[in-house]
Amino acid sequence: MAVAEQNQQSQETAKQGSRVSKLNQYEKGESLWADAWKRLRRNKPALMGLIVILFWIIVAFLAPLLAPKPYDIQVLADNNAAPRWVIDMFPQMVAKDDGGFVTVSSNYPLGADNLGRDLLSRIIYGARVSLAVAFIGPMAALAVGLSVGLLAGYLGGRVDNFLMRIVDLMYAFPTLLFVILLMTFFRTGFANPEPGTLSAVLGRLDSSSGGMLFIFIGIGLTSWMGMARLARGQVLSVREKEYIEAARALGGRNRRIVTSHILPNILGPIVVAETLTIPSYIATEAFLSFIGLGVNPPTPSWGMMISDGSRTIGSYPHQALFPALALFSIMFAFNFLGDGLRDALDPRMRGVD
Repeated sequence: MAVAEQNQQSQETAKQGSRVSKLNQYEKGESLWADAWKRLRRNKPALMGLIVILFWIIVAFLAPLLAPKPYDIQVLADNNAAPRWVIDMFPQMVAKDDGGFVTVSSNYPLGADNLGRDLLSRIIYGARVSLAVAFIGPMAALAVGLSVGLLAGYLGGRVDNFLMRIVDLMYAFPTLLFVILLMTFFRTGFANPEPGTLSAVLGRLDSSSGGMLFIFIGIGLTSWMGMARLARGQVLSVREKEYIEAARALGGRNRRIVTSHILPNILGPIVVAETLTIPSYIATEAFLSFIGLGVNPPTPSWGMMISDGSRTIGSYPHQALFPALALFSIMFAFNFLGDGLRDALDPRMRGVD
């Protein structure tokens, strides 16, 4: 009997210890961002998207080391050359050794374009353009749109009405057409500027960046309206909450209330929205390069490579297919990551496996 009572007491003690440890765990808790990161890691598509994005970032950063050849060196004797495995992949490509028209060369891992430039090297360097747009676009949208949305939502009244009418005016123009008009204006208006003027300085900066400066300006001028509306709506939903009223009652200044109390509580939806918008920035740059309003040759861009490859897609389909696959991978990676962030940062999903 004594042994049985001791076993029963030890079991009850163990149960009480387990309850205490669980209670301590619940009391300790974890932050929203830590819980979001935990749920994001369990989302396999989102995690795969993050891995693909990190892969392309490393490739772009180490482009001079990874590229087998300079991206702008032309070897006209090797134009449209391709390795044997590429020729075997596409039935319409027939090697010259077999009575066809394709030069077989193992010097180009993915083949050469119509000017004898290495396709792999150009794809590697082209990642820099797409990733630069992927990060500059959200930065411009956050810098302008978030500021406008915070001011309009928090101050309200005439300020809100004035700023939102500007947003409505910007929305009146089709975004893609507006970007095309801006790029056309930049390319023609800054072609022959007077020395010493702002136009000359911007023209030199654009030339030194391979034509990316005006792309950044064009995308930045057209990417902030959606962010402004989203930020305004989020501010309107939280500005009358109890903790905001308490901050006002304690004498908090407007700027401190906005930066310390409102902004941290609306950051989740804003991050998700911008992540989901990144593929549209990349697609805009690719389209501009496709129609000849993007980067300046010989700076490689996946959109420009697809445009060049589309002219000979019947004979050399790999010249358009390989850069298209690279563009496809980075856009889908950001889409998967954005979907995963949306689920991970949803407060209703907190604590749900």
